[in-house]
This record gives sequence, C-alpha cells and structure tokens, in this order.
Amino acid sequence: MKPRGGQRLLRQVQSVLEQRCPETRLLCSQTPGSRGFASAIPQEAFDEPPQNHKEGKVLHPDLLNENFRNAEYAVRGELYLKGQELVKAGRDIIFTNVGNPQQLGQKPLTFNRQVQALVSAPYLIDHPQAKGLFPADAVARAKTMLKYFPGGVGAYSDSRGSAGVRQEVADNITRRDGYPASPDNVFLTDGASVAVRYMLNAIIRDNRDGIMVPIPQYPLYSASIQLYGGRLLGYQLDEDAGWGMGIPELRRTVRDARANGLAARAIVFINPGNPTGQCLSYDNLRELIKFAHEEKLVLMADEVYQENIYQDKLPFVSARKVMMDLGEPYSKEVELCSFHTVSKGSLGECGLRGGYVETTNLHPGTIEEIYKIASINLSPNIMGQVAMSLMVNPPKEGDESYPQYKEERASTIASLRRRAHTMTDAFNACEGITCNFTEGAMYSFPRLHLPQKAIEAARQAGKPADTFYCLELLEETGILTVPGTGFGQREGSFHLRTTILPPEDQMPVLVDRFQTFHKKFMDKYR
Repeated sequence: MKPRGGQRLLRQVQSVLEQRCPETRLLCSQTPGSRGFASAIPQEAFDEPPQNHKEGKVLHPDLLNENFRNAEYAVRGELYLKGQELVKAGRDIIFTNVGNPQQLGQKPLTFNRQVQALVSAPYLIDHPQAKGLFPADAVARAKTMLKYFPGGVGAYSDSRGSAGVRQEVADNITRRDGYPASPDNVFLTDGASVAVRYMLNAIIRDNRDGIMVPIPQYPLYSASIQLYGGRLLGYQLDEDAGWGMGIPELRRTVRDARANGLAARAIVFINPGNPTGQCLSYDNLRELIKFAHEEKLVLMADEVYQENIYQDKLPFVSARKVMMDLGEPYSKEVELCSFHTVSKGSLGECGLRGGYVETTNLHPGTIEEIYKIASINLSPNIMGQVAMSLMVNPPKEGDESYPQYKEERASTIASLRRRAHTMTDAFNACEGITCNFTEGAMYSFPRLHLPQKAIEAARQAGKPADTFYCLELLEETGILTVPGTGFGQREGSFHLRTTILPPEDQMPVLVDRFQTFHKKFMDKYR
C-alpha cells in the first residue's frame, strides 16, 4: 500500500533532518500528533527566520515587500516631487503631468453639483430658504438618489455598489452598444484604477503570469503588475503609423512570452490612448477580439476617455459592441472587462473617485470571488456612485436643466478639441519635435529628437535624456510634464507627455513659454 502524500513528505523531512543532525533520529519515532514532536527537533535544524527589523524599525525601507518597493508610478514620480519642491519655494507651476481637469480650470457641470449638494444635505430639499435655488429636475433626481442610498451618503452601500446605480450603468451600456447589459456584471469602484487592480489581482497568480500592455503605456499597469508579482509583456505601438496596434506585434509578444516559460493571461488596450492619444478603429477592435479568442486572453478594455474625441474620422466604439456584432463564438466566449470613470470627459470629477468595471463572459464563480474581494473594502464611496449615476443618466430633452447641461458639456469637449489642435501644432512647429495629432484622451506625446550633446549631458548627469529635458523645462518655465521613460518607448527614442488641459485662454502663454525654452535648449546643446 502506497504511503499517503503527507506521510511521504514527513519521511522526506525526516531523512533531510537526519542527514543534517543525526541526533534527530528521535523524530522518527514521533508523529505529528504525538507528544514531544516539536521539541524533538533541535533549533539548529531550521534556517534562521528572516530579518525582522533594521536600525530599530520593523518597517525599514529595506525590509518592505520587494514588489511594493519596486513598483513605480512616473506620473507622480521625480518630476512631480521636484514640482512640489518648487511650489513650496513660491514658484508658479503648471501641472500638466496628470489628467486632472478641474485642477486646471475645467468647471464641474452645474446640474451634477446641484444634485450632489442636495444628496449631501437633504434638509435643503424642503428648506424654505432654499426654494428657487435648485431646479425641479435636480430636486427630483436627488430624491431618487436618496432612495438608492436609504442611509444617506454617510452610510455604506452594497460592496459592489448601489443596485439602482448599477442598473443605470447597465441601461447606459445597453443604449450605447445596442445589446442588453446586466447590473449583475457591474462593479462600482473608487475610480477606474481600483477596478483595474481588482482584475489584475485576480488574473496574476505568480511571476510566470504575464499581462500584455501597450508601450507606451499608462504606469498604472506597470506599477500594479509589479505590485501583484506578475510580468509586464510590452507590445510596441507603431508611432510612424499614428501609434497603431499591429496584430503581428501582438503575436510576437505572445510567442516570446511562451518561449520564456511565461503564460500570457490578458491583454490591456487603452482606447482612446494614454499617453498617445490615438483612437482605435472598428476594424482594429475586430482584429483584437479575434486575436484574444484565438490566444485565450482576457481583454482588459480601458475606455475611460470615450467622451474625449477630437476628430470625426474615428468615433469611439466600445470593444463590447464590436464583440457582440461579431456574434458567436466571440460574443459568448471572449472574456472582457471594460472600465469607465467619472474622472475624464466633460465631468472631470477626479476627486469624487467614481468608476466601474463591466464584465462579459466571466465564469459565475469568478464573479463571486470578485464580489468577495470588493467586500473587503465594504463599500465604494457614495459620492462617487452619485457622480456615476449622473454621468450615465443625465438630464434629458424636455427637462428643466437640459439646455444648460447640454451647452456646458458640448462647450467643454469643443474647447478640448481646439486645445488638442493647438498643442499638436505647437509641438510640430518646433525644431527637433514631431507629434502625432491627439485624436482623443487628454494628452500629447511628442517625440524629442535631441542633439547628441544634450544626450551626453544627460548621461553625465545620470538621467535619461528626456528626464533631463523635462527637468530643465520645469526649472526654467514651471511647466511640469512627464518624460517618456515613465511610459516606455522604443530604445533610442525620447518623448514627453503633457495634458491638453490648461485653460484655453492660457494656451498662448504656455505655448510661448515652451517654444522659447525649447529654442534655447536646442541652441545650448547644438
């Protein structure tokens, strides 16, 4: 009769211990349940426990989780910290490093803030002195919101978010795509970043699991993949083709990963792109979905910029719609996670932290596991859920607030479209800079063709050339950007990322500052 697994393991342990310490033969007569089992093993038979403190600190930087220490987030990295130092020193800094619309002057939508005020202070709804301050549809909407959150905005909701708001999200997806969506597949989160981390945490099992990510990429992905102990499998976007995505490059990435003993588990795509600003066509998405089906990859569709479109040739189309249009087997088999947020578009409500992930074709047991993990956080924040409700279910034609809402929303996007042109044209007017047009999202990602002397000066300073350039730009002009090194780029190329968010009336001053600096920089290192 073969010994059971536990017995075999015990015998192996005993054999090793007897070789290292003959006096432990006593152990052979003991069993795990018998008296004296632990005391029979001499202390020297075991390895020393790991170092637990250094210089009097348990949480010494050298003793933290290695993945925690190695995670980097360039958007709030060296340049940002330098910018904060300059702010403390009294300098006027223009923060174009992060897509934070309201910090740079974008106004919140009036209707949304009226409803948010009422749900936050519900006594205003019937207060005599508040009569006339709020339009009737804002009051009605606030009353509906308070039914969604019977404990008010200070109480927990369900861990996946209010059932009422999730139904509104599902209804919005149904209207957008023309295919029914279920609230049971929607998880509301504190911004889309939390939703992305939920899914990466679920997908990554160990350091042999890889996540395909576009290069250049948004550092949320590289940082989170590192944090969860996985591998980033970068696939290069083609800058010469407007940052296009090529299927041959995707196949190469999967092939190389598997040749190195890695499992390609998922593919991330950002549409419209961050930091590159490109929009994917319907045909791009068809090819991508077929590729994911063929290679058995989870599709992670980062679609947070879907309202930020600045041209008419490539309107936003969701991956979910294209997948459903394709029909079976794709519509029934491809595992898709789609992310959205209130932080971008005409809302720009970054501080309210409202987001969601909608899952399609995930195993029911996996949905239960995600729900369990969401429950650890108890509840998504309530004001973020209110903001999400207002984004997906806005005023309709005939409502009192509709004309103002429509005008505010349209004017914001129209202004961003003009700023996208202004920024791109300004970069392309400079010697040694080329920049693809910002088709969508909130960023320009120009390429810097720097003189060799500048590259050498950066090397001597111990900096990548684009970091060196961005630091000098910050010091001289107060314009805070992010070097391309923080996003990934082809070896030997240099970029920077800037938002297109500074107020439109300030754009001429910003452009003049930048172009003046760039000319001096090029002359200095020519």
